[in-house]
Amino acid sequence: MPLVISSLLIIAAKSVAVYIFILLAIRLFGKKELAQLSVIDLVFILLISNSVQNAMVGADSTLLGGMAAATALFLVNSVFKVVSYKFPQFNKVIQGESLLLIYEGKIIHKNLETAMISLSELEAAVREHGVETCEQVNIAVLEVDGNISVVSDEFKTKTVKKRRGHRALNRQS
Repeated sequence: MPLVISSLLIIAAKSVAVYIFILLAIRLFGKKELAQLSVIDLVFILLISNSVQNAMVGADSTLLGGMAAATALFLVNSVFKVVSYKFPQFNKVIQGESLLLIYEGKIIHKNLETAMISLSELEAAVREHGVETCEQVNIAVLEVDGNISVVSDEFKTKTVKKRRGHRALNRQS
């Protein structure tokens, strides 16, 4: 029996290591992946999840092995949420900071490059908020969750493009 427990603890430790690796990788490669998924991004995420599965559970494809991996992921996720809430600096490191993309109708190209957002993607996001051109935007911000917020009409109209999952949830309520 101790062999089974140590095997499950190894699976849990591997799962936590993979979780931290994926978290850091997503953080390093940008916020855009979170809210503006293209077909390429979706395929990438599906393949990443498949590629790290064996790293977490190895040859143990039993129910108990899968539950050990899932439990470890739930626990480490909960710990990260609590630590992020209690320590804003940690949250800033993990989540990043919002990034100003447009100010007073002027596009901040350096920040577009930092976020790896093309001018056409920014223009499309602005139009999705009901504003015709970037020049009409007072402020556009890439939020930490990957959404782009737009304030226009002399700071009177604020819109946030929600991810599709949020729209689906809003329709159900």
